[in-house]
Amino acid sequence: MSIQASPARSLPAGKPAFDAATVRAAFPILAREVNGKPLVYLDSAASSQRPLAVLRAVEHYETRLHANVHRGVHSLSQWATEAYENARETVRRHLHARSTHEIVFVRGTTEAINLVANSWGRRHLRAGDEILITYLEHHANIVPWQMLCAATGASLRAAPVKANGELDLAGFRSMLSAHTRLVAVAHISNALGTILPVQEIVRLAHARGVPVLLDGAQAVPHQAVDVQAIDCDFYAFSGHKVYGPTGIGALYARESLLSAMPPWQGGGDMILSVNIKESTYNALPWRFEAGTPNISGAVGLGAALDYLDSLGLAAVAAHEHALLELATERLSALPRLKLIGTASDKAAVLSFTMEGVHPHDIGTILDTEGIAIRTGHHCAMPIMEAFGLAATARASFGCYNNAEDVERLVEGLKKVRKVFG
Repeated sequence: MSIQASPARSLPAGKPAFDAATVRAAFPILAREVNGKPLVYLDSAASSQRPLAVLRAVEHYETRLHANVHRGVHSLSQWATEAYENARETVRRHLHARSTHEIVFVRGTTEAINLVANSWGRRHLRAGDEILITYLEHHANIVPWQMLCAATGASLRAAPVKANGELDLAGFRSMLSAHTRLVAVAHISNALGTILPVQEIVRLAHARGVPVLLDGAQAVPHQAVDVQAIDCDFYAFSGHKVYGPTGIGALYARESLLSAMPPWQGGGDMILSVNIKESTYNALPWRFEAGTPNISGAVGLGAALDYLDSLGLAAVAAHEHALLELATERLSALPRLKLIGTASDKAAVLSFTMEGVHPHDIGTILDTEGIAIRTGHHCAMPIMEAFGLAATARASFGCYNNAEDVERLVEGLKKVRKVFG
């Protein structure tokens, strides 16, 4: 089975080879044992591990800089504010947004999508309108739109997926209509690893004057993202998927849209003045950051993006793609194992089933070998149902994985086969 690499993910000429051993050594947790075996961590699509650079940045903030931001004249508050806003600039630069006014810190992708649904969506959607998603979506890019539709009378529609896990682009195009008010799709499927043709999706939607939100939770860790080149209107991602802390993420929103959106939550730093009758709201982006933010999380997120940039996104992508090709070849050769989702353009995710073995049993036996994978529906039940499955086993790779991890997975799956015959 052949997985075709995107030209954008090839390693540029003159760049040093990816040093997987050095990268791996930067992640302390990978040195530990699980069930008496060296840890093989293949669950980065759920939550990636964190390098020392991130752990130390968070520790430095907590032990040397911590205070509340934007409100104090004392030195600690000013240092904390500088660290927090520097992290916002790092996110802006990483996504190639035009301005830090377009970057809102949130708890993660889920909160970012809910923000857009409750602020932009409630203002713009009415009965008879439609939101178009795909069957590849994570629940976080389904449920907020269902809630919005229930509140406004709009309808949620989902574009079909081909048998190999690719988006049926012709089907998507045919579902765009005069009633479509928003397109919201994953950049990369968390369940299958399919990379969606987001630039073409944006082009088709914009031709009808329809804004586009992209769920970038699985894309930001694996490839360069340029929101201006993609030309999307909203882009969301989570820190813990990109080697950063949990409880932090960012929403990119085109400034012209964000400036017209009402605040979603009230209180704290999102105001300029308050009296009993009314309030005056803060400027962008702080209008959407009510209350004390996750300051150390933002610092850690900035450090994670800096770390990823230091490795070179093209080098990371090439390394992960090589692992994907190796793992695809090795798993495809195992008896009675079936890969689910074999799109020609994929991130380093392998979803699979094994005849006669429940995915949870696969995961449990692999855990005895120190191998961590994800089993279940992966918070993507519609795509599981589209394939007629209740669950799959999923191995997902990060910058710290290597060929030995692939071989350990293969040997672990052979043990699963022996147990179940």
